[in-house]
Amino acid sequence: MERKEFMQHGLVRLPPGFRFHPTEEELVVQYLRRKAFSFPLPAAIIPEIDLGKLNPWDLPCGSGGEKYFFYLRESKSEQKKGRVSYQKARLGYWKSMGKEKPVLASSHGNELVGLKQVMVFYRGKSPHGSKTDWIMNQYSLSNNELLKSSTQSLIASSKEWVVCQIFVKRRSMKLRVRNSRHEENLQIPATSSSSSSSSCITEDLSDEEESVNGEEAMS
Repeated sequence: MERKEFMQHGLVRLPPGFRFHPTEEELVVQYLRRKAFSFPLPAAIIPEIDLGKLNPWDLPCGSGGEKYFFYLRESKSEQKKGRVSYQKARLGYWKSMGKEKPVLASSHGNELVGLKQVMVFYRGKSPHGSKTDWIMNQYSLSNNELLKSSTQSLIASSKEWVVCQIFVKRRSMKLRVRNSRHEENLQIPATSSSSSSSSCITEDLSDEEESVNGEEAMS
């Protein structure tokens, strides 16, 4: 089968049955490092986005599941020093949760190659936004990796490439399944007007719609 059949809008479109699910080491070494150093990528499967102009529910590449993107952010030297960092979005902001965690390359003797920062999306203005179920794992190169590059301008630049894995936390889905099983065990008749069970499901669905369709809720 010809390669062009798997191309869509300049990006590789995986055939049915295939899923892009890289390890953290592969994501940093094979994609982020190559992107930062302008090396050829294994496949043009991760698009570039401007994270500050988009909401998580507006991101391309379909709905549901994990989404991967390259983002050119302010370098760490340009960011405000502090324990918590914020990154603006269209109708909210991403807030860091906890400290950065190391990404080690087992194929290179557990060498430190990158850092992972977990972030959560909040709707509204910082620092008083409303927390959502949208999660982002943001990967950046370690200082040692940057020093390996012969492109000295990369180190001195005010911008740096990061790769982001964005997904929605399926907490509300689990609650719905648990409530459904509980109702089934109680054998509630279809004509029952039980307010407790119906309100529980309705509230759960409303929470999920608010999380996924936040832009419509705010308009």
